[in-house]
Amino acid sequence: MRTALLTLALMLVTQLPATGFEPVDAPRPLPLTRPEMKQLIEDVKVRTPRIPLPELSAEDREKLGERAQSYESLLRQVYTPWANTRPTGRAPGSAANAPNSGSGGSNSNAGNNSNGRSGFGGRGREPDPAMTLDYAFKTQLFWIASRVNNCQYCLGHQESKLLAAGLSEDQIAALDGDWQDHTPAERAAFAFARKLSFQPHLLNDADIASLREHYTALQILEMSLSVAENNILNRWKEGVAVPQRKDEGGYSWGVEDASKPRGTYLTPTSPQYQTLMSKVIPLSTDQQTGEPTRLVIAVRPSLEAPDEVRQALAAAHTRTARLPVLGEDETRKVLGDSAPAGTVPQWMRLLANFPRDGVQRIAFVRQADEAGDLTPLLKAQLSWIIARQDRAWYATGEAQARLRALGQSDAQIFGLDGRWDGFSSHDRTLFVVAQKLATSPVTLTDRDVAEAVAAAGPRDVVQTIHYTTVRAFFNRVTEPAGLPVETEQ
Repeated sequence: MRTALLTLALMLVTQLPATGFEPVDAPRPLPLTRPEMKQLIEDVKVRTPRIPLPELSAEDREKLGERAQSYESLLRQVYTPWANTRPTGRAPGSAANAPNSGSGGSNSNAGNNSNGRSGFGGRGREPDPAMTLDYAFKTQLFWIASRVNNCQYCLGHQESKLLAAGLSEDQIAALDGDWQDHTPAERAAFAFARKLSFQPHLLNDADIASLREHYTALQILEMSLSVAENNILNRWKEGVAVPQRKDEGGYSWGVEDASKPRGTYLTPTSPQYQTLMSKVIPLSTDQQTGEPTRLVIAVRPSLEAPDEVRQALAAAHTRTARLPVLGEDETRKVLGDSAPAGTVPQWMRLLANFPRDGVQRIAFVRQADEAGDLTPLLKAQLSWIIARQDRAWYATGEAQARLRALGQSDAQIFGLDGRWDGFSSHDRTLFVVAQKLATSPVTLTDRDVAEAVAAAGPRDVVQTIHYTTVRAFFNRVTEPAGLPVETEQ
């Protein structure tokens, strides 16, 4: 059975279109310039998906309708049906249609915050009354997160959305590092989006302090939430390898202009940006030539020894949150009937600042923990592995508490930082998927996924990818806020 699954999985991944860059056991190449980036975005239209799907009966196809033609829709329907119904998490009496509350600070990009649907558990288009950042501004942050994560699918969508929002081709090209014409507030936000996406383990007090010069505390939290959601989609689209629609590109998102190309990303680039090297992507250089390479890199330091982890958790236990956390009674009022029994954890009190979107995200995280086929132990182990990669100390403390509650000793918990030789091939291959996907989406290769499918089956692989996106989101919301670890060490 395992041999048959591996053969099927490898048949999928070895049918990738030739780009002249890499074999199937290497990450997708990192485009250095804007023309290269456009070509690779266009190439995603003929990408071969990574996850095998069963043959559908005529009855199933009729029931699914148009969704039967979409790889992504089928993937969700077959392997994560519980995630297709988005949790609203709306508290009774919440003002879902309340008008936006204005700028709330010195940021000039405040206004309509409609950010569209964002993947599993994504919200609709009604604005949260407490959110004030502008849609085009947050879409620029999404572009930066996708560029540094090398999610070429998501980059394509943000290109079209930014064009539709009124940005010119040159304004979009300038996002790749030429930030001199942007305001100091925008430059601070762009740098934050890059660091939170690619180097969350280096995030510190100074990063939040630099944002405070331009944004309110709630706007910084909104920014963290938005970029964290971007990282969900980057990891999902790259994890399962979603092909781009054939008609995407150019002005395909609601702008009617007969003079502009549609359905292609291969649009003209201004001479000043033709050869300009990206300053956003993490570059590596060839040791012999000194020239930049297209090799995807994701450098994280070696994991700390157990005593160092204990010290870090103890320090995080006494720290003060950087961003506002609601009181427990106020949080219960916001959550209504969905409030948990017992003490309301800090992360819920943080997200409850947003009575619509924050509450939905609380329901989204809880649904991921409670639904699906992965065991509670496996989810707790994945949470630990992902949190350790990000040095997300609040999330690490939470994962440790879950593992202890499931009967795991400290030796077993810290053993997750090792080689995993004592684990089954099922768990070991899923750990690899989670670790690589957590560190940088495109370091997960086609072969990694094929081996996991062979050892664990497509359902567990898809659910592991989904769960990893949720925990990557969790880390990128709780750690910028500097939430104190709640469990005793």
